[in-house]
Amino acid sequence: MRGGLFILVLTGIVVTNLRDRLIGLFLPAMGPDGERFDDYEGDPIDFIVANNLILVALAVVLGVLVVLLAVFWMSWRFHTFRITGDDVEVRSGVLFRTHRRAPLDRVQGVNLTRPMVARLFGMAKLEVVGAGLDSNVKLEYLSTGNAETIRGDILRLASGRQLGDAVAPGAAGMPLGRAAVATVGAGITGLIDGAEEPVAEPASVVHIPPARLIVAHLLSGSTIWLVLMVIAAILGSVFGTPWILFSLIPTIIGFGAYWFRQITRSLRYSIAPTPAGVRVTFGLFTTITETLPPGRIHAVEIRQPILWRRFGWWAIRVNRLSGRAATDTQSLQFAEVLPVGTRADVERVLGLMLPALDARWEDVADHGLWGPTGDDPYTTTPRRGRWLRPLSWRRNGFLLTPGALFLRRGFLQRALVILPLARLQSIRVSQGPVDRRLALANITGHTVVGQVNGHLGILDVGDATGIWRATADAAVAAAAGDRSHRWDAEAPGADAEESP
Repeated sequence: MRGGLFILVLTGIVVTNLRDRLIGLFLPAMGPDGERFDDYEGDPIDFIVANNLILVALAVVLGVLVVLLAVFWMSWRFHTFRITGDDVEVRSGVLFRTHRRAPLDRVQGVNLTRPMVARLFGMAKLEVVGAGLDSNVKLEYLSTGNAETIRGDILRLASGRQLGDAVAPGAAGMPLGRAAVATVGAGITGLIDGAEEPVAEPASVVHIPPARLIVAHLLSGSTIWLVLMVIAAILGSVFGTPWILFSLIPTIIGFGAYWFRQITRSLRYSIAPTPAGVRVTFGLFTTITETLPPGRIHAVEIRQPILWRRFGWWAIRVNRLSGRAATDTQSLQFAEVLPVGTRADVERVLGLMLPALDARWEDVADHGLWGPTGDDPYTTTPRRGRWLRPLSWRRNGFLLTPGALFLRRGFLQRALVILPLARLQSIRVSQGPVDRRLALANITGHTVVGQVNGHLGILDVGDATGIWRATADAAVAAAAGDRSHRWDAEAPGADAEESP
């Protein structure tokens, strides 16, 4: 599963394009009838049949397959892992050995990925998310049941608890052929019905109808860019050359592929609380299940594009350590924890992501999302700076609560950024030449690198320096009292002392 499918596709491409050279390399240059392959002008396959070299060709193909299978077997045989009380270790490689370790107290989450082909055989990839770039530890491939068990063990140890009794495998004693048929049958059923057994998915607190998901993607910002490009192409063909219209065809095909990929990734979405953290599942063909332990959310952004406003839809993305670079194509996919939802959905998801958030829902929803309304508690842009924020100066503002810093901004795309104080790395105040002239300043809350931007500009310089000092003091106090990195250490059955 790790290399076989790729090798088969690559072999097919090579054989299709280099049949002449391959046959001349592996088969005798002189046929039984004295005919040289170099002088043969027909198809290479016809040469093999005409010179009765079928058995020789099959022997060559079989030899190549045996070599590949031996390489795959050696790679599998030398790929081992173990879970200790302190970390997860993986050893791999035959000629060049690799040893990777993920300390349990630095585990940011555990992702379980089931690609479509792997699901047919009841297998999954397990990825332990570390605290640094390219620090993830991957276990591929495991049976789905074993992957779920190991994920539970890793999260249980990371929480501060000890492992319970080992779970006996349920398929012990079953004949290999019968087990293979049952596994493939369950995989096909899972492709149709959703997550296959023995994965026990908890009930989702949010249900997204497929129609809402499709409409939301069609009304996204990418659609606006497509419409503008179509208008520009039409104007260019009217006032310039009509051949510019042909450029729309690959553009529309590209946007169609993008929409299809984004929609299929978001289908079968579910989010639910578990003892080990928040479990998020998504994906139609390749199903990804990630578990976010408590205290691993560094920033939350609730946003609403202008085309969603009449429907009352919102999306939520988070910053967390994912072990991937910000430019990774999957970083945005893992950042989205709510593709599109209503106000009630936002409240449920936010309660799961930030359960200890010490803030009134009115400050988040009525003032933060839909505000400003009535007695607005947010400190906003002064009137002298409104020409720098002509549409959003009344909305552009901040609010500090005992548990988080709220940053509200945007008019065409409303956004509310929530920075938990216990996870805040630093806060910065900055000024440009225009800001200094108008006595304005900007603040930036620094978290781990991700899709959520903690910047808020065009504030009164006194307000900016005041919130800078207050936030720095509050962040130090919040971090000193935070114990969420070992969220279950005091649970019944946990050790009294933590590992050093």
